[in-house]
Amino acid sequence: MEGRPTSLVTGGAGFIGSHVADHLVQMGHDVVVLDDLTGGFRENVSSASQFVEGSILDHDLIDRLFEKHSFDYVYHMAAYAAEGLSHFIKRFNYNNNLIGSVNLINASINHSVKRFVFASSIAVYGAGQSPMSEDMMPVPEDSYGISKLAVEQELRVSHDMFGLDYVIFRPHNVYGERQNIGDRYRNVVGIFMNQLLRGEPMTIFGDGTQQRAFTHIDDVAPIIAASVDFPAARNQIFNVGADVPYTVNELAEVVAQAMGKPCDINYLDARNEVKIAFSDHSKAEQMFGKRSKTTLLEGVRSMAEWVREHGARESNIFEGIEVTRKMPASWAKVASVKV
Repeated sequence: MEGRPTSLVTGGAGFIGSHVADHLVQMGHDVVVLDDLTGGFRENVSSASQFVEGSILDHDLIDRLFEKHSFDYVYHMAAYAAEGLSHFIKRFNYNNNLIGSVNLINASINHSVKRFVFASSIAVYGAGQSPMSEDMMPVPEDSYGISKLAVEQELRVSHDMFGLDYVIFRPHNVYGERQNIGDRYRNVVGIFMNQLLRGEPMTIFGDGTQQRAFTHIDDVAPIIAASVDFPAARNQIFNVGADVPYTVNELAEVVAQAMGKPCDINYLDARNEVKIAFSDHSKAEQMFGKRSKTTLLEGVRSMAEWVREHGARESNIFEGIEVTRKMPASWAKVASVKV
């Protein structure tokens, strides 16, 4: 009789990663969480998981962990996922989101991991026609999307060359409990809630007519965790997330209502971003089953309750901007330039 599977969850003290880790524990896995706590919090890690503080850039640490634990599965959730900011932190972006991933892929090959589950992003699609489907040609429009697509391609060739099986998920605009609402560069739902708690207007780039399908964490994490139990999912790519797109203006109204605050908006200069981005999820539904999904109002209310309990967070300033040209003025005012 086989023993309990052992899984590594990178970024497991962060938002999506901590929820995936919890579901793996419920599935009977022994879970090791690796996180450097630059975007996550120790309190997000369940006592049922073993926590290791460290970076995926530390390949010696990675090799020691794989040697010690003989992981069956790797869930690579760690990333610095600030799409818009990635234009201005290219070196940081590629080190963390590509080179760190390669360290994990190398170790997974060397230690015969059964499945490598990777959280990619719909940022790989770029400004393609929505809804975005997995058979579309990816043309990412920012450095973050490029790094995610490069990891996807590396997994494909690693499977072809070494037999490393993988499952790739492209989630989008995920929000919910445990999100770092103090991050000023990403996660618009969290940014809005943090601003409202601090008595500030919600800031929107451009006119707010950008469209996204905002996805509650409960509609993503369980599928990612369970994917290793679906043999037919091996070496496949799946969009996963909400189906109904909303404008950012509509989102602001829903968030303000859930937080019990006036819908006060400060419109900023538009930034370079995809105008309309949402996905088709029929492939995931065929593989993992069609599930009822959290409505935007339900999900935002649930997150708002958690946010009110935990309070506002101090917004972090990114240390080490590499390119300052064309940087949004609201970011440039607080950015620290790397020399």
